[in-house]
Amino acid sequence: MNTQNRIVFVDYIRVVACFLVMLVHASENFYGADTSGLAGNVSMLANEANRFWVAFYDGALGRTCVPLFMVVSAFLLVPMKPGMTMHQFYKRRFLRILPPFIIFQLLYTFVPAILGQWSWAEAWEGFKMLPWNFSPMGGHLWFMYPLISLYLIIPVVSPWLERASAKDELTFIGLFAFSTLIPWLHRFVSDELWGECFWNGYTMLWYCSGYLGYLVLAHYIRRHLQWSRGKRLKVGALCFLVGAAFTGWSFWWKGVPNQLIETPMLEWSWEFCTPNVLMATFGAFLLFSCIEQKEAPSLVSGLSKLSFGMYLMHLFFLAPIAAYFVNGNQADPLIPVGLAIPVIAILTFICSALVSKLISLVPGSKWVIG
Repeated sequence: MNTQNRIVFVDYIRVVACFLVMLVHASENFYGADTSGLAGNVSMLANEANRFWVAFYDGALGRTCVPLFMVVSAFLLVPMKPGMTMHQFYKRRFLRILPPFIIFQLLYTFVPAILGQWSWAEAWEGFKMLPWNFSPMGGHLWFMYPLISLYLIIPVVSPWLERASAKDELTFIGLFAFSTLIPWLHRFVSDELWGECFWNGYTMLWYCSGYLGYLVLAHYIRRHLQWSRGKRLKVGALCFLVGAAFTGWSFWWKGVPNQLIETPMLEWSWEFCTPNVLMATFGAFLLFSCIEQKEAPSLVSGLSKLSFGMYLMHLFFLAPIAAYFVNGNQADPLIPVGLAIPVIAILTFICSALVSKLISLVPGSKWVIG
């Protein structure tokens, strides 16, 4: 794989991962048990059709969206360019993502009040919490915090990655892979593992876990994985199918229709750092890396450039589109749920792309959509 090919397949990943985010949020409208439309602390599936299609779209297909974005960021940014200092790196990355992030935090706080979706008192309380966490009406903005943490750690791990051998990186990736068992162990064995207790939240594997593992994996693929295209196709397809199948099944297994279920238990294997999601993400990335076009179509490259803004704004469109199709009845939407979920996601994607494109034509648009 040469540099040009990497850039081309990365554009495809950004576009597909952006759509998968919307597919995930479209699916949530068919198992959330509150009036927000999205899955909260408690969930309920109305029937077997919803059980199957949510497991398929949200679980099997959609769960790789966040780790794919993490892998792409690390793939392009690690190691840092020669001579770049920590402060230069921070200035460049954070000037790109923080202004749009802050703007959309404010929009998701006050626009719902303007539309009457919550009171101005609630909006003010949400505003006061913005220095500490995302707006309650912009739950998808949780992603920005681990992305920021990844940017913060890149200058620290970059020098090690420049010197590390393939064996060294594989050792760390092995520790990371083992750490992905922690969500399962928390669900089924103990709330506290390997030193965790109320006075210590940092488990034995804390520094080898989380999205840092995807960062090292991305660098290993870029520098050390020299598989042929045929092998990447075979291994990628196998890993994605096995990981995705398990992810979908895990939801279907717990999702008994017409029963209130605690969402963390329903989504017991949907966390982004679990063995199945790691396997599916690795497989998906290998499959994308097999794209050998010398140049991405202008539509793909254009959408790739707009993907950050599309991600930021998409809930403004998804909520009313989903409300229309759900029509107040998860068990009997306007069209069958197997069609409703992708239709909601596609329409949201189109609206987000069009508005992001219009904003991009305005001078200074980078401060709004990146």
